[in-house]
Amino acid sequence: MNRILVIDDDIELCELLTEYLYPQGFEVVAAHQAQAGLALALAGDHDLVILDVMLPLMNGFEVLGRIRAAHCSVPVLMLTARGEEMDRITGLEMGADDYLAKPFNPRELLARIRAIQRRSECRAENSIPRKRTEQLIVGDICLDPGARTIVQHQTHIPLTTVEFSLLHVLLKKVGQVVSREELTKQVLERQLTVFDRSIDVHISSLRKKLGHELNHQDRIKTIRGVGYLYAQPSS
Repeated sequence: MNRILVIDDDIELCELLTEYLYPQGFEVVAAHQAQAGLALALAGDHDLVILDVMLPLMNGFEVLGRIRAAHCSVPVLMLTARGEEMDRITGLEMGADDYLAKPFNPRELLARIRAIQRRSECRAENSIPRKRTEQLIVGDICLDPGARTIVQHQTHIPLTTVEFSLLHVLLKKVGQVVSREELTKQVLERQLTVFDRSIDVHISSLRKKLGHELNHQDRIKTIRGVGYLYAQPSS
């Protein structure tokens, strides 16, 4: 993941990001208009898109929506305004891989990029045919860690990289509570902060894709103030 596309109308910020990321081994291309940025993103020449929410004419959500509607799986990191929690939640629900609030520390941005890079490399490695790994079967879910696939009632369920990793952690500890702090650290590779709702949004997405209930009980239970638990299926 060495080619980064930045879609942001703040020319000075784009220049600063280019100067900071280049010595870290990244090639940065900037687009200051949403339509131009969308065209570049869909061209498939970049490994990551850094996308600002507040763009003129077409906002970042619309750009993200068109990227995902075109079945383009390029990782997207959203830049949101400080304190705009709904922007962050909306971005994640629409398929963003992560978000960062402005203003931000460039070192934090680099850490987010590296985390997305590791997840993407893991997904690419697991797409290579190899000896079948031991599957996790819990109730109606069959998870294959090697192939990174989810099968439910003989149907493949498409999950994002983050959703797959999150479900994998929960299934490995089925019947046990996993704290939000642990999930954030294992799945997103960062420390949980007070206003970080990322894990909660991804859990909500998992529930929608897998079905909220299993055997007339909550599939993924919320343990208020602690974390989440994937319910042990009744025999």
